[in-house]
Amino acid sequence: MGVAGGELLIPTIVLLFGQDIKTAGSLSLLVSLPTMLAAFARYSRDSSFAVLRANHHFALVMVAGSIAGAVLGGLLLGMFPDVVLIPALALILLVSAVKLARHD
Repeated sequence: MGVAGGELLIPTIVLLFGQDIKTAGSLSLLVSLPTMLAAFARYSRDSSFAVLRANHHFALVMVAGSIAGAVLGGLLLGMFPDVVLIPALALILLVSAVKLARHD
């Protein structure tokens, strides 16, 4: 689920705590920030980032996609109502679950 755990954290905030999906997404980012900073510091200290040199093309593609997604998401924030976002999240989670179940 990655560092942010959005596949679990966002639905939990929406379903268990009754928050709207935009608040849940923002809280997910806020909650994951300390984890990401600690992981970055730890990986930096023990040279774990060395594996990225061997996969630098893939790493660059992932970084570019992450930046583009963050910028686009920030620009689109507030443009779509929850009635559109919640089914979209459900579809993404379903596709993710199917792909994970089929993964060898």
